[in-house]
Amino acid sequence: MYYYLLVYRRLRNYNVRGLLSDIDLPPLSVIVCARNEEANLRLYLTEVLEQDYPLYEVIVVNDCSSDDSNWILKEFKQRYKHLRVVDISEHARYKHGKKFAVTLGVKAAQHEHLVFTDADCYPASNQWLQYMAQEFVGSVEIVLGYSPYLSMRGFLNKYIRFETYYTAQNYLSYALKRNAYMGVGRNLAYKKSLFFKGKGFASHMHIPSGDDDLFVNQNATKENVAICIHPDAMTWSKPKTTYAAYQRQKQRHFGAGKAYRSKHKRMITLQVLSVLFFYALAVLLLVFQPTYWPIVTGIYILRLIAQFLICIPIMKKMQVGNLTGWLPLMEIYHLLYVSFMGATALFRKNVTWK
Repeated sequence: MYYYLLVYRRLRNYNVRGLLSDIDLPPLSVIVCARNEEANLRLYLTEVLEQDYPLYEVIVVNDCSSDDSNWILKEFKQRYKHLRVVDISEHARYKHGKKFAVTLGVKAAQHEHLVFTDADCYPASNQWLQYMAQEFVGSVEIVLGYSPYLSMRGFLNKYIRFETYYTAQNYLSYALKRNAYMGVGRNLAYKKSLFFKGKGFASHMHIPSGDDDLFVNQNATKENVAICIHPDAMTWSKPKTTYAAYQRQKQRHFGAGKAYRSKHKRMITLQVLSVLFFYALAVLLLVFQPTYWPIVTGIYILRLIAQFLICIPIMKKMQVGNLTGWLPLMEIYHLLYVSFMGATALFRKNVTWK
C-alpha cells in the first residue's frame, strides 16, 4: 500500500503537458548507436532525421557493422546534411561494448544537450525532440523518456509490454519522488557537460550493459531530473518474438543492477520482497489457518482496489491500457520472473551487447 499510495500515485496524478510556446529550444545532438542495423536504419532513421526542430544534428555511431549499414548511411548523408556518421572498425584483439560507441558519439556531438535512442526505435511524432528539449529548464540535466513496445499476438508480447510499463512506472514514479535511479536508452536525454563531469562510464566500463540506467543511477540528484511521457514524445520499437531472445536481453539488463547505488539496491529489493511476502504469507495463512480466509480475501481485495485505482490511469498513459485485465496475473508472473533473473544474475559473468 505504501508503494501504491505514496510512490505510484505521483505518476498517476502527473499532469502530462503539451508543447510550450514561450521557451527557447536549445540545439540538440541526437545519438544513435548501431551495429548491423541495416534493416532498422532503412525503416526508422528517416523519422529521426525529419523532426520538427529548429537546430539539431543526428550522429549515428556505426559500430563495427558487417552488413550494408555503411552504404545506407552514405545514402542518407547525401539527403540529410545534419546527419553525421562515426565509424568504428573491428579490432582483432580488443573488443568493446556499447558504452565505447556511446562515448564516441558524445565526444563527436557539437551541442550541449544530447538525446539518445536506438536504431530499432522510431519516435511517435515529429515533435519528439521538442517535447524532450522543453524539459531542460532550471537545474534539469537529465530527462527520462518512455519507450513502449508494439502490440503483437501472444503471451510473450503481453508480458514484454507489461514488464516495460511496470519498470517505467517504477523509475518514473521515483523520479517524481526526487529519487531517480534509472532510465532507458531508447528514450533518454542529458547534458554533455554532465557526462564529462561524471567521467562518463569510467566507473562501470567493465560492465557490458548500463550505458543508460547506470549513468542515470550515478548522476541523478534530487534537483536535476525531469520526465517526459507525452504520447508524441515516446519512441516505439518491436519487441523480441522468442523467449530465448528476450532472455538474452534481460540478462544484459540485470547485469547492470549489481552496480546500482546501495540505497537503490536496498529500495528495489525491499519492494520485490514486499510483494513476494504478501502472496507467500497469504498462501501460508490459508494453508495453516483456513478459517482466516475472510480476512485474507478482504486484504487481497483491498489491495486489488488500490492497485486498479492507481495503475489503470498509469497504464493508459503508458499506452498499455488493453492490459489492465491482465494486471493481477502479470504481477505474479513478473514477480517470479524477476526473482529468478535476479538470483541467476549473481552468478552470470559473460554478457555482451551484440
